[in-house]
Amino acid sequence: MFFLLRLAFWLGIVLVLLPTGSTQGGASKGEVHAADAISAASATVHDLRGFCTREPGACSVGSEIATTMGYRAQAGAKMLYEFLSEVLAPRDTGSLAGAAGTAATGKAAARPDSQNTLIPADLAPAWHGPPLHKDRRHPV
Repeated sequence: MFFLLRLAFWLGIVLVLLPTGSTQGGASKGEVHAADAISAASATVHDLRGFCTREPGACSVGSEIATTMGYRAQAGAKMLYEFLSEVLAPRDTGSLAGAAGTAATGKAAARPDSQNTLIPADLAPAWHGPPLHKDRRHPV
């Protein structure tokens, strides 16, 4: 359903932008002067500025829809960026020893998201026993 709406939208844009290809005799009837276009555009902008005061409910719903669509567009752009980064990323690191070792063993290189996964208990130093005093002498 959404595909059909998008198709209709883009088809409408294409049809509006296509040249008509014919010059009809009544050119003065469809002619619009620049002053008339500017006057109509300024009247439209003035009317749109007062829309939220006339219809506050529609304006608030439109604002929520625009915010939601902005979040969806941002999430879609992030997903597309991550997908393209994964697909277009170079597969080798550039080191010959690492590439030969990886090719010989058939194992894939470590993924970058597997880095820095230790918890604080893993980072604590191992137990080494009681500290030695400097005045003790050990037989050699």
